[in-house]
Amino acid sequence: MKNTIEKALQRQKAEREAENKKTKAEMSGHRVQNTVEPAEQITSKELSDNTTGSQYIEDSAKAGTRTELSPFTLKLKELSDKGHISVLGERKQINEEYREIKRKLIANAFGALAKTLNNPNIIMVTSSRPSEGKTFTATNLALSIAAEQDKTVLLVDADVLKPNVLNTLGLERRKGLMEYLSGDVEDISEVLYPTNIDKLKIIPAGKSHHLSTEMLASQKMHETVDEFANRYPDRIVIFDTPPLIGINESAILANFAGQAVVVVEEGKTKINDIKMSVERLNPEMAIGFVVNKSIHHDTDGSGYYGYYYAEREN
Repeated sequence: MKNTIEKALQRQKAEREAENKKTKAEMSGHRVQNTVEPAEQITSKELSDNTTGSQYIEDSAKAGTRTELSPFTLKLKELSDKGHISVLGERKQINEEYREIKRKLIANAFGALAKTLNNPNIIMVTSSRPSEGKTFTATNLALSIAAEQDKTVLLVDADVLKPNVLNTLGLERRKGLMEYLSGDVEDISEVLYPTNIDKLKIIPAGKSHHLSTEMLASQKMHETVDEFANRYPDRIVIFDTPPLIGINESAILANFAGQAVVVVEEGKTKINDIKMSVERLNPEMAIGFVVNKSIHHDTDGSGYYGYYYAEREN
C-alpha cells in the first residue's frame, strides 16, 4: 500500500512539475511577445515620424545606388539675345571671335605644346580684378567648345567667393564644388550636372564656406582635378576662377591648370594690374589674354565687341 501511495504521489508531483513547466513556458513566451511587439511599434513610429524622403535617398546613395541628376536647361535663344554666342545656327561676329580663341586653347591642350604642360586640358579663366568679363568669357568658351565634333567640355564655377556662372547662364542654384569638398556629398558625380547641350556639363560653386582656401588647396581637390584631366581624353575643363589680385584662391587654382586665360577690359584694366596678375600665375603655364569690351568699327560704321587670344612670350 505504501509503495502504491508513494508511486501515486510521485506521479502527481511529476504531473504538477510538468504543468508548472508548461505554465512557465507559456508565460515566458507571452513575456517575449510583449517585449517584441512594442519594440516593433516604436521602430515603425520612428521611421514614420523622423525619416524623410531625402534621408532615404541619402541612404541609397551611401549604399551605392545613385539617383539620376536633373539636367540644367539653358535657354539658348535668350542667351544669344543677351550677347552670348549662338549655338542655334545663327551667324554672329562673336561666334567667329570665340572660334579663333578656342582654336589656340585646343591646340595647346592636344597639340605639340601639350607635352610640355601639366594638365594642358585644364584651363582657368580669370582677370586682374572683378567685373572685367571673366565669367562671360568662360561661359562663351564652354558653349563654343561644346560645338566641337570630337570634344566635350566641363565648366566648373571655382569662384567660390562670388560665384556667377549659374546666374550668367540663367540657371537655378544647386549644390556644387564646395559641398563635395566639405563632404556634404560623397562623390563629385553628385554635383556634375548634364545640360541640354550634349557635350557640356556644369559643376556649380555651391555654398560659400569659411575654409574655401584650405579646401581648394586640399589633397581631395588635387585628386579631383587629376581625375578631370586624365579620365576623358577628349575633355576640356574650364575653371571660372576668382580675380588674381588680392584673392588667394585663384593662385591656388593656378597650380592645377595647364593654361590660363586672363581677361582684360580695354580702357579699364591697368598695365600694372596685368603684370601683377601674371606674376601670380604658374610660369610653366600657357598664358593668354582676351581683350574684352574692345570697340571696333567695321566698314558700315557699326561697332562690336572684340575678343583676342595671344600666348605670352617667354
